[in-house]
Amino acid sequence: MDPPDYLQLENLTLDGGAIAYPVCMEWKEKPEGSLFHLANIFLVLGFMGGSGFYGSLYLFSFLALGFFCSSIWAWSDACTTDAFSWSFALFAICALQIVHVAYRLRNVTFDKEYQDLYTYMFKRLGVSLTHYGMVVACSDGVIHTIENDHCFAMEGKTPIDKLSILLSGRVRVTVNGEFLHDIHPYQFLDSPEWDSLRPAEEGIFQVTLRAENSCKYVCWRRKKLYLLFAKHRYIAKVFALLVRNDIAEKLFSLNDKAVGGGGFRYDLRLPSFCYVPAPESEPTDVYLRVPEKRIHPPQTPA
Repeated sequence: MDPPDYLQLENLTLDGGAIAYPVCMEWKEKPEGSLFHLANIFLVLGFMGGSGFYGSLYLFSFLALGFFCSSIWAWSDACTTDAFSWSFALFAICALQIVHVAYRLRNVTFDKEYQDLYTYMFKRLGVSLTHYGMVVACSDGVIHTIENDHCFAMEGKTPIDKLSILLSGRVRVTVNGEFLHDIHPYQFLDSPEWDSLRPAEEGIFQVTLRAENSCKYVCWRRKKLYLLFAKHRYIAKVFALLVRNDIAEKLFSLNDKAVGGGGFRYDLRLPSFCYVPAPESEPTDVYLRVPEKRIHPPQTPA
């Protein structure tokens, strides 16, 4: 029985043996032009970009330059239409990305006070401008002022309902009229009070904070800040680090003033600095009296 006609019309075998691939018969005498090498240099530099807004701006800027030079190089050769089309399309995409990143970067610019606060406190911790923008939005972008000799908080009266950072000026901290320490710019005004309370607790200041000159500060309300912490755990960790570091600095400033009567400087970190006074009804010499142990003479056996 003969095979069908349609099988006879099609050749299902490979004639001629293995497929022969074209071989470079002759190398070019001259290398590619400078635009070709410049394009690849720009591409190498572009792929070294980092993360964040500035990293993305760096990346797409060099990629756009690289693809633009590649487009010019491909345009000079009439046989490289596809290469020109792809290079120019990639150049256009990178240019659009540059415009998009620059627009987003323009939206996260801040006033001078907030920009200085970011540079001094948040930037060195690696906080991105996106996260810092959420922190600024939580404070409503308002800069508060304290006039000279006015109080930020009064002992036993002012409620603890916010967290504040001093931006300029100097604030004196006292308790019962006794000077404790000064608060300088880019330090928290109420870090010990903030750290001493849980989110659902309420309290009042146990110290008085009085401005020694005209001061500026930024503050965050407790409820709004805790809502931000609940949504972004990274921001909560950053604030916890900043607050506890500020408390440690204040303790060390108090340590410099802890001097005994004989000129001996106490260390607040040592447990010997903390003591509990004895009750007045009990004599104090009982704590200094060493109980005597009666020693009986040895008895000789009968």
